[in-house]
Amino acid sequence: MKERKLSNPNASAETRMLYDYICSQFGKKIISGQQEDPRMLSHDNELRYIKAYTDKYPAIRGLDYIHDDFTGVNERAHAWWKKGGIVTICWHWGAPPHGIGYPSSQETIDIKEALTRGTTLHQEMIARMDEVAEALKVLRDENIPVLWRPFHEFDGAWFWWGKSGEKDFIALWKLMYDRFTNFHGLNNLIWVLGYSNELKNGWYVGDDYYDIIGFDIYKEGIHKDRFDQLQTLAGKEIPVCYHENGPIPDPDEMKKERFYWSWFMTWHTIHIMEQNTVAYMKKVYHHPAVITLDQLPDWKEQIKTYR
Repeated sequence: MKERKLSNPNASAETRMLYDYICSQFGKKIISGQQEDPRMLSHDNELRYIKAYTDKYPAIRGLDYIHDDFTGVNERAHAWWKKGGIVTICWHWGAPPHGIGYPSSQETIDIKEALTRGTTLHQEMIARMDEVAEALKVLRDENIPVLWRPFHEFDGAWFWWGKSGEKDFIALWKLMYDRFTNFHGLNNLIWVLGYSNELKNGWYVGDDYYDIIGFDIYKEGIHKDRFDQLQTLAGKEIPVCYHENGPIPDPDEMKKERFYWSWFMTWHTIHIMEQNTVAYMKKVYHHPAVITLDQLPDWKEQIKTYR
């Protein structure tokens, strides 16, 4: 298999280390993940629930800048990395210029105006990007790599960033990628291109603008058809992840079909607590093909070979 390198040639040692690890496990095992509840005082509910019933923690903790809680998200990201875990962050970006929260992320703006240099909306949108870049710089300066998943479910076109069609979305993705990578020097990001369950044609940003590809679906099953579609699109050397799920895909069924998603990321609240039985959750978290927090490498030791 062709070796895959990060899209950013200036990626930090920790970022290269994490990406190499993910690539090394792809096709062999599936990494467990859990999205936290972003509501105030609820952030650890899902992790406590999983730990209570399985005596395990997921390897990946999912966070969200949805409420502009940059300090809180970063503190939890720092603690999780220090604990030996992997951090992924998405952003339900409220509609520019000043939107915050989930309902605002589903509003509509004039994206063509937002993409036009010199307009007020463009300047305001860039200012919001820069706020998030400053938050991510805190993690960069702490040597914490981040699986960064912006503009998720873009081809579903229910969020503002997808409502203007594929060409405008691709321009928006490339704008953020260039600003975060080349202007802000965010060399701690592994870019995750996150399709919806529809996987519409024409929404591909290009080989040089992302590192991992994946999709979201909340239906039961292992969804090998979607996996195959993504591999056809991206090539077999690119890790393919299942970055939002309700029912966790069955590792036994994946083994029968001779494939594994790079990771799963169960969504919070009812999705982990009601769409997966306790018995099934125990099976998954103790399955030999599922990587949990305690099975991750010792990053402090591993990083020595990258410096």
